[in-house]
Amino acid sequence: MSKVAVVTGASQGIGAATVAAYRKLGWNVVATSRTIKPSDDPGVLAVPGDIADPAVAARVISAGLAEFGRIDTLVNNAGVFIAKPFTEYTAEDFDQITGVNLRGFVAITQPAVAAMLEQGGGHVVTISTTLVDHANSNLPSVLASLTKGGLNAATKSLAIEYAGRKVRFNVVSPGIIRTSMHPAETHEFLAALHPVGHMGDVSDITDAILYLENASFVTGEVLHVDGGQSAGH
Repeated sequence: MSKVAVVTGASQGIGAATVAAYRKLGWNVVATSRTIKPSDDPGVLAVPGDIADPAVAARVISAGLAEFGRIDTLVNNAGVFIAKPFTEYTAEDFDQITGVNLRGFVAITQPAVAAMLEQGGGHVVTISTTLVDHANSNLPSVLASLTKGGLNAATKSLAIEYAGRKVRFNVVSPGIIRTSMHPAETHEFLAALHPVGHMGDVSDITDAILYLENASFVTGEVLHVDGGQSAGH
């Protein structure tokens, strides 16, 4: 039976590339986002919905089990990023960011891990941000650090909780990646924020995810893919 990956935030950017990367390995994929369209590929099950809604998160996992019979890996890629000075964040901003980044993580990871335990193991990879470790005065974004820093800590906690039961938990912590989220006119400024002098590509992140997929001795790791940002500047 083919292995099965669940990818959140799967309609574009890193999420869409992650779906393609797992399909290339021959895995089946459950792809979810608010705007996901049905796929012509029988190996991809698209489940639309807002991951911040626990009912949607539960439905994603149950639909994957019904369609493919197992869940081997969950890639928690969905995230909301709003950069603002601290005093300008609104209650709505807070609810939106914590809803997706925290409640969404818990709501989908719980049933995914339950399925993994039943089948004897699995893997959870969460996409974070290097801003957690490398705050930048040009990019005030405390709610990203608050939520994604929490996910980094939760990953270590869960890695130890489940280490004896063959479920691994890891994080990929990107720098700024060249996606449609960043207009071309911002690229020169964003490139200069990295010690290596350029932005990352989506393939840098999918390569890191697939490394962790195959690294059976690695759990509780926060893997920085950030052009050296977390090391200094």
